[in-house]
Amino acid sequence: MTRGFQVRALGEIAIRCDDIAAMSAFYEDIIGLTRLSGNTGDGIVFFRIADGFAGHTSVLALFDKSVSGRPGLHPTGKDAPETGARSSLHHLALSLPFAEQEAVIAWYEARGQRYRVEHFDWIGWRGIFTEDPEGNTVELVAKDPGWSAP
Repeated sequence: MTRGFQVRALGEIAIRCDDIAAMSAFYEDIIGLTRLSGNTGDGIVFFRIADGFAGHTSVLALFDKSVSGRPGLHPTGKDAPETGARSSLHHLALSLPFAEQEAVIAWYEARGQRYRVEHFDWIGWRGIFTEDPEGNTVELVAKDPGWSAP
C-alpha cells in the first residue's frame, strides 16, 4: 500500500504561555505578525504567519497555560509544560526574503532586542535568532540567493 499523501506546509504552531500579554506583544510588535483572532483576556490569540498552502493560513497560536480549554488534555498549574530552555521546543523559524534580513537586524538593534546571526552553509540559509519573552528561540530565516551547493 502506498501512503497516498504528502505534507506540503506547516499549518500552525501553538505555544502555551505563562504571560500571554507579553508574548502577544512580542509577536505582534517585535516580529510583526498580524493578529487574526482572540485576545489575552480569553487566554488565546491567533496570529497570521503567511498565506500557507491551499487556502489554509499558516498560524501562530498562543495559549495561556493557566486556562484549560480541554481539561485533561491541556494541563495547567504545576503540570503545565515548560517554556524556554527546558521546553521540548528547540526553536521556531519563520521565513522571509533574504533582502529583508538587514531590516530585521536594524529593527532589533533599534529596540535593544538581543539577536545572533548564523549561517548554514550546507543548505544556504542565514538565520537571525532572538528570544521571545519566555525564552523560546525565534529564528527569521532566509535562503541566500548567492549560495550554490558545495
